[in-house]
Amino acid sequence: MACWTYEGLLLMGVVFVAGYLFGTLSQTRNALDNRHALQAFLFVVFGIYFVWLWAKGQTLAMKTWGITVLDRAGKPLTQARALLRYLISWLWFLPALIAAAGFNLSAQESIVIILGWVAVWAILSGLHPQRQFWHDALAGTQLVLAPRLKK
Repeated sequence: MACWTYEGLLLMGVVFVAGYLFGTLSQTRNALDNRHALQAFLFVVFGIYFVWLWAKGQTLAMKTWGITVLDRAGKPLTQARALLRYLISWLWFLPALIAAAGFNLSAQESIVIILGWVAVWAILSGLHPQRQFWHDALAGTQLVLAPRLKK
């Protein structure tokens, strides 16, 4: 989970650059204008970021924590497998986001629902026979410790 938190911190920089680019190209003057288009743009940008780096084996956060993503056979991910992993990984958030939107919850209630769902989804990984996250099991991927380079 520490790697996941660090990844979120790095993604803030990606969001900043992508948001600035989107705002400039779309001539958006108000943050609430084009909100759904920005969300779709960020979904694509995140997809490019993760698919590209997972196909290479690691994101920067994964390199820092010594984690590599591989397929079940222990081989590097293809871009198609990395894309599948990206889409399935939205199970961490999508059910809670749909519930929050469907019940028209306040921001505070939505945050509680989303954080609660993320906690449940993380705890459910303990029920998997190999104790891996369910999006990895569904995508046919696995996280392994990367070999450390000797200095």
